[in-house]
Amino acid sequence: MSCAICEIRKEKRFCPAVHGRICPQCCGEQREVTLDCPLDCPYLLQAREHEKPRASDQIDPAGLFLQVEISDQFMYEKEHLIMGLTYALAKAARADRSLHDQDVISTLSMLATSYQRRVNSGLHYEQPLTSDSRRRAAAEVENMVKEYREAEQKHVGYSSLKDSDVLKALVFLLRLAHGRTSGRPKSRAFVEFLFSQFPEKEAAVVASQEAGSRIILP
Repeated sequence: MSCAICEIRKEKRFCPAVHGRICPQCCGEQREVTLDCPLDCPYLLQAREHEKPRASDQIDPAGLFLQVEISDQFMYEKEHLIMGLTYALAKAARADRSLHDQDVISTLSMLATSYQRRVNSGLHYEQPLTSDSRRRAAAEVENMVKEYREAEQKHVGYSSLKDSDVLKALVFLLRLAHGRTSGRPKSRAFVEFLFSQFPEKEAAVVASQEAGSRIILP
């Protein structure tokens, strides 16, 4: 039997993305490029174990918002904000299995640009996203920011969260996403990382709680 993709070489492994058998070469060349590989594919998991981190020259420096400084003190003080935004992204990705790393990166980049504009000029302007999936992910993040501020108001009587804090948290996650993704068009390595931070059973428990109570303030 020949490979279901190239139809030339001999098939040697089952590919859940095409629901057929393919050759190792097509598996390696098309993995997360044209093939939408499920996260539990054994060949994908095996490849991840041997995959080297992306070289710095593969990442556009402009996309990392290098002008935004993120200190260790900020990471400590805003840990719960960062975890809340991470949960929001995981929730969006779990609700929409078509969401890839590039969708998450595009969403974070748009939001970071928007908050940077607010910090620098006070203008509230959002660049429109190109897909419903990205818009829904952005809405989850914005909703989490709103809930964080509401939780602060409830517990201490006022909200101290600044737009500059949200910007730093978004840039941190954006840099993390760039570092975790393979860079391939259909990569979901960063999405998988998000899921690992909030396993499905834990996420179900969190989702069942009141919105304000799922944000723990220091």
